[in-house]
Formats: sequence, structure tokens, C-alpha cells
Amino acid sequence: MPSSSLVSQGFLKLAEASSIGLGLPSMPVALVPGHPGAQSAAMLRRNILEVTAAEVIKNLTEASGTGLHTSEPLAQDVVFKGGFDAVNQYFLTNEWSDGLPVVPPTKAKVQEFLNYTDRAASDVLGVLLPDNRAATVWSIAVNGVMTGCRPEYMPILVALVQAMADPAYGVEHSGNTPGGETLIILNGPIVQQLGFNYKENVLRDGFQPNTSVGRFWRLYLRNVAGFLLHKNDKATFGNTWRVVAAENEEVLKAIGWSPTSVEMGFSATDNTVTIARYTGGNVIASVSGSTPEEIMPILADAVVRQTSWQITFTVGGAYGTLRPLVLLSPILAEAIAQGGWSKQDVKQYLFEHARLPAWKFEHMLRVWADKPIWNLTEEYAAGRIPKVFCESDDPNRLVPLITCADDFMIAVTGDPLRTNAYVFAHNGRLGYPVGKRINLPKNWSF
Repeated sequence: MPSSSLVSQGFLKLAEASSIGLGLPSMPVALVPGHPGAQSAAMLRRNILEVTAAEVIKNLTEASGTGLHTSEPLAQDVVFKGGFDAVNQYFLTNEWSDGLPVVPPTKAKVQEFLNYTDRAASDVLGVLLPDNRAATVWSIAVNGVMTGCRPEYMPILVALVQAMADPAYGVEHSGNTPGGETLIILNGPIVQQLGFNYKENVLRDGFQPNTSVGRFWRLYLRNVAGFLLHKNDKATFGNTWRVVAAENEEVLKAIGWSPTSVEMGFSATDNTVTIARYTGGNVIASVSGSTPEEIMPILADAVVRQTSWQITFTVGGAYGTLRPLVLLSPILAEAIAQGGWSKQDVKQYLFEHARLPAWKFEHMLRVWADKPIWNLTEEYAAGRIPKVFCESDDPNRLVPLITCADDFMIAVTGDPLRTNAYVFAHNGRLGYPVGKRINLPKNWSF
């Protein structure tokens, strides 16, 4: 069936790479010069008529070529033999490296990782877009070796790839233009068993478990899912891979708050990973106050200031998928809890007070985000959003950033004696939160 896909100029390499992953290496494309969103109607019309239309006609009337075909080594093939420097250069040349030195994944080292899982090396945990490549236990071990992980981290890596392959997460959006990056939240006894940092310097590289597991995530996206820079990864301003954030469960237990794992549907004693993609974040330093009433207004203001175009995930086609994350340092969480507040109380306060005037909410949707769905009154009348967004016709009425209090995520970690918080701007359905249980092998002895 003759076809022609219209592709704007900045996405030609993406189209070529994606078509190969989809099994359509000869898919014809027609160039749309420049960026349609930055052209006047007259300029866009001229470009379409003078360039795009001719290519469409050619694609529909002439036989397409055979396209590009790629071949890959089999799972356990030896792809190179040589010293450390030579191996690293070979991996860089073949785009199997993140630009940092990798640990050569010899069969012996890979086997050490396989010893820490009861799953077979050939087990497939899912098929990952955009390259439609199988995520196998073997490939997890290989990339774990490369990123400097220790063999005993293998159960965590397996759980992470299970989360990556979960359709709810949306791995196919990992290279989208806002440049969001995934944060991993770790819970359970494994945090202390393997020495993950959850106090000072949380999110700072330098602790082997937190750093290497965070690096693994991005390398696996590159090598197995297929997100390559200037090809399938189209971030305008990219974030780098994020260091793992482990929660301080000692403090959580002391103040009677549940860990993130419980909110994701697991028990408080389970070892779990929770992933979600965030476009950025900001530290809220020196949050003053000793009571919830003094602390919470500062946090609510911070959440509003960190959220902008992301509200497109609150209304419209991605209704109700925005889930901002607030990291509280232990001393802040303790002060709030001492005032008699639960974690649910914190979420409810943020829902009621982290709000925007309705006119500004609509302006951000209509003008900043250029979305066709922006009129809150019409959306409520159509039954697509709750009444809280349209309790009056006053344009200055305050409306929430999200659809319900439970959409806020709260985690406790960081320096126990610093009154700081961190607010992450969520990427909505383009990286929705997903949690998975970490299954330990029968020979686990930590």
C-alpha cells in the first residue's frame, strides 16, 4: 500500500531510526521544512506546496527502495577481544556506551550477576520500544556489568526492567522533546542491606549503589530500548540519568507515615522500586517553621511555581495523569507529623492550596502549551473534568493543579538535619509512576 509520512525537519533521523525498529525500514517520508509551530501560515503553506507536496507525490507514485537493514549479534556472542581501552573505544564506536568508561561485560562477569537471580538468562521481561527489542535477563546482566553495578544489585535491575516494560509507564516516550528523566525510588530492607544512601547527599553521585543503578537505567534505555542521541532521543534540553533516591524508612516508621511502596500497592516490608519521569525539579531551601501551618504554605507555593505546561496532563486527552513529587527532608516530615498531620493531610493541603487562577490555568493551556483543550467550563459541561475546576464563572477562582489529592506523591529522604524539600515536575502519561516488587533469589544472604 503506497504511503507517505509527513516528518518535520528536526525529526528526520528519528523517523529513520523508528521505522527500522518498527520493522518498516523503507517507510517513505516527506519533509516538512523547519518547525510548523514556528512558521506563519503563509510560510508553512509555501513550504508544503514547494517541498512537501512533491515528495508526497513521489512517495505515492514510485516504488520505494529496499531501505536499511540492520543485523545484531546474538545474545551470547563475543563481539570483541582486546584490552580495556580498546573495548571502550569499540563500544563508543558502536553507540553501546553512554560516553563514560564501561566495565567490559565478559561472560564470567555476566555470570556473576546471573547468580543473583532465579530467572533463566533467556527469560524475556517484555519488548521495548522504539526498537522492539526483547528485554532479557541476560541483557540486564550485561548492562549491569557495564555500568559498574555489583552482582548483588541484580534483583533490583530485574525489577527496574519489569517496570520499564510496563505499558502504564510508557517507555516509548523516553526520548520526547521536554527531556524528562526517570527517578527511581527504592524501598524496603534492601536499602540498608546493600548500603544505599538515604541521608546527606541524596541524589548526589558518589555512592556506588545509588550511582551505578541510576546509570544502568539510562544505558539500558540506550542499548535495549534503542534511545540514541540525535536519533530516537529528541530531548531539546536533556536531563542526565538520576541517582537512585532511597527513602528513610526509619523516620517514616517513627512518625507513622507509610513509605512510597505502600502507596504503590505493596506492603511496608516489601523491597520495591518505583519509577516516574520528571522534566525537572528545584530545591526549596531553608523551609522555615516548626508547625504544619507554617511549613505547608511554603511547600504549596513551591509546587505551583514548579508546575507549568505539565497541567496539560491534568485535563484533556491525558486526563488525570499529572503526579508531582515532593521530597521532604526528615526534619520537615517530623515537624509536620508532630503537628498531628498524616501524609494524607499533606496531600490534601497541597490539593486545596497549590492552585492557580482559572484564567491563568487556561492561558497556560491555550497559549503556552498551544493545546486545543483549554476551556475549563466547556470541559466540565461535557463531563470530562470534575466540578472542582468549575465551581463558579469567576476567572479568578482558584483551581487545582491535579484532579485529586492522591495524585500528589510524597517521599522522605535526604539530610536528616536540613529543613529542605525538593519538588519534581512530572511528565504525566509520558512516564507515569509504576512500582514493582524486587524478587530476591533463594540464596539471598544479606
